[in-house]
Amino acid sequence: QVQLAESGGGLVQAGDSLRLSCTASGRTFIRYTMAWFRQAPGKERELVAAIAPTSDRTYYGDSVKGRFTISRDNAKNTAFLQMGSLKPEDTAVYYCACRIYAPVSLLSQPVGYGFWGQGTQVAVSS
Repeated sequence: QVQLAESGGGLVQAGDSLRLSCTASGRTFIRYTMAWFRQAPGKERELVAAIAPTSDRTYYGDSVKGRFTISRDNAKNTAFLQMGSLKPEDTAVYYCACRIYAPVSLLSQPVGYGFWGQGTQVAVSS
């Protein structure tokens, strides 16, 4: 069992930066691919970014490439999402999730992630 807890959300202005953190319980953090999803009102949950257990591979959704960076610190059981050049369309609830290894083709499918955090709200004003 893994418990995930996000933090770092808030209200910012367009162009600002924000860093989200996701801290996991348990001693098996290094086994999991970590990911950030987001969901805006009336929209489907979408993958923002994912990172392999040893940080050797990362994957980003098209809408955040070049602006967001995912990273992890396995010694601290924590994953991060550094968000830059924020836009109003980035407004959403951001969720941290984890799963055992999956090929890139499956990373974007929420159903494959066994553990989720409660979400943290990010609001970007224009």
